[in-house]
Amino acid sequence: MTDKKLTDYGALTFDCYGTLIDWESGMIAGLKPLTDRLDGRLTRDQILEAHARHESGQQAQTPGKRYFELLAIVYRRLAEEWGIEVAWEECATYGQSVKNWPAFPDSREALAYLKQHYKLVILSNVDNTSFAASNARLGVQFDAIYSAEDVGAYKPSDRNFEYMLHHMGRNGIAKERILHTAESLFHDHKPANRHGLATCWIYRRHAQEGFGATMDPGGQPDIDFRFNSMAELADAHRKAAPSIPTTEHPDA
Repeated sequence: MTDKKLTDYGALTFDCYGTLIDWESGMIAGLKPLTDRLDGRLTRDQILEAHARHESGQQAQTPGKRYFELLAIVYRRLAEEWGIEVAWEECATYGQSVKNWPAFPDSREALAYLKQHYKLVILSNVDNTSFAASNARLGVQFDAIYSAEDVGAYKPSDRNFEYMLHHMGRNGIAKERILHTAESLFHDHKPANRHGLATCWIYRRHAQEGFGATMDPGGQPDIDFRFNSMAELADAHRKAAPSIPTTEHPDA
């Protein structure tokens, strides 16, 4: 951990899926037409881990594919691995399921509070159409949105972070004023370390073993702050900065 303070920063850059949106519950619900044919052979975590393998591999192979297109391929690869016949239409339906993935119960309220004290930015492995549906669930206007579709690459590629830092710098936000806030050690914290960013781990899976829908990062990256939920992050800021005035767009 660190002796840094939450009040040292003017911008929070967020991973969305796994941090703000409960993508694991969304995946499990979206995969149900496929997993119902498994007759209970796999646990929830085994399903998520298989999804992570195929998703990560496909992102590396076809970084220019939009996320909803990539998810359809992941569905087909899972069906093949599990020996289940599926039509492409079923795969494509799963690709469109992101719009149904729920927000974590604390995300909306925490973001509304944090918006009063920080600029809020999205750096996500998603396409813009899918994120628009998720954004409506989160109920906040982000100051910038950087998607994998914009970059033509998927995290943990350095390209995503280079793209974000370039554009935020052009908007007057120095790297030292950015706190990258995410659940995934693999997608976010390890590359954030490479780029010298301060990090805040929202450890949604703190009560579970393994890495679920993300790959094993292969070692623990450096973490500056850790909270088990977005609500804990907001509460910690309230305690750290009771006298800071509320502003719509703080000086970043």
